[in-house]
Amino acid sequence: MIVEKESPRVVVITGGSKGIGRAVACRFAGEGARIVLAHYDPDDSAAEETLKLLADMGAEAESHRLDVSRFQEVDLFFRKILDKFQRVDVLVNNAGITRDTLLMRMNEEDWDMVLNVNLKGVFNCTRAVIRSMIKERAGRIVNISSVVGQIGNPGQANYSASKAGVMALTKTTAKEVAPRGITVNGVAPGFIDTEMTAVLSKRVKDAFLTQIPLGRMGSPEEVAETVYWLCSDAANYITGQIVHVNGGMYM
Repeated sequence: MIVEKESPRVVVITGGSKGIGRAVACRFAGEGARIVLAHYDPDDSAAEETLKLLADMGAEAESHRLDVSRFQEVDLFFRKILDKFQRVDVLVNNAGITRDTLLMRMNEEDWDMVLNVNLKGVFNCTRAVIRSMIKERAGRIVNISSVVGQIGNPGQANYSASKAGVMALTKTTAKEVAPRGITVNGVAPGFIDTEMTAVLSKRVKDAFLTQIPLGRMGSPEEVAETVYWLCSDAANYITGQIVHVNGGMYM
């Protein structure tokens, strides 16, 4: 008897060229998944570096520049992915930006840009892929939120609001699609050692560390492990949850 080999999962990761997105891609590469990275970097250097890492791991991967805030652009992107692979098994909505300043100084452009990428981007990508997952009666969606979406943070009114919105969108989407066998969860990282936090001064970093019971920053790989677990069979009965990965910063 010939046993058909199960085809590799198709995994789409936004903001996949570096940081947490890169770590998530590498974690899925370990299972031999087909990986599609979306990024909006000024150039392709980071994406090319990630693709090389994935190729060295033996993974089939490709990268595309995508503005997740643009509805039509996202819709076209996923149409092409679905035409090529026939399905998307996993969507990780990781793309995000910051434009930090106190609320009294924040202009409309900074507010709109952060909400459009961080929150509308999750809506755009999820909506573009959800019909195909419903048709397959299977799928995993993981949305990357943030601890500040839960506790707030001075100077990040736009970012905090966007990430709180991601949490609410996660729960609502999970309720809508659970009957079709699709799980939707969120991961809320705390103070993680990425390019986004590398620009902070030592004084600011030290202040953050005093709020973390474990006394250290987290790594992108630790966040990636949580994302991967939520997409595994071990998490089949988990949906609509926000998993905090923050060293105890928020309990």
